[in-house]
Amino acid sequence: MSDIHMQGEKVILRDLRLEDLDDLFYWEYEATDREHLRWNGPYYKRPIMTREEYKQLFKSKFDTILAGETRQILVIEVHGRLIGTVNWYWEDEVTNWLSNGIVIFDSRYWSGGYGTEAFTLWTDYIFKNIDVIRVGISTWSGNERMMKLATKVGMIEEARIRKARIVEGEYYDAIKMGVLREEWEERYTN
Repeated sequence: MSDIHMQGEKVILRDLRLEDLDDLFYWEYEATDREHLRWNGPYYKRPIMTREEYKQLFKSKFDTILAGETRQILVIEVHGRLIGTVNWYWEDEVTNWLSNGIVIFDSRYWSGGYGTEAFTLWTDYIFKNIDVIRVGISTWSGNERMMKLATKVGMIEEARIRKARIVEGEYYDAIKMGVLREEWEERYTN
């Protein structure tokens, strides 16, 4: 199994390593800047975990995370610093449909093109390494940054489920956006 390392102009996407778990725990539970938690699935209750419980949970999944040639999660790195992650999960494996995602933990890297580059590299990696027909995202209508990022890379809004998410006591729409393989290839291979 070879290491994954994708170099962009601003970011590197690389394999998750055991030594990254301390950084991931820090951003999830200890950082003073945890603004990302307000946007990345804020309608799900996050479990409270100790550092050791968190590391054990990841370690138990580590073989699966690194299994095979195609990764389900990669780290976003800038100048040797972990600033976020990208991931994907099956929506429907029978119809070759998956969703991908991104989170930039450190808000100092928001609105600087880091997320756009990482998400483009990641989506391209998915299309080149997995036999999928479409790639999409799932988000909520309050996460305008994610919807703007998805639009920037060529995704279109495909579904809006009205008042399906509750964030801080208010209802928001659930949003599905996506891009088909042929649309991606037309946009990025010409």
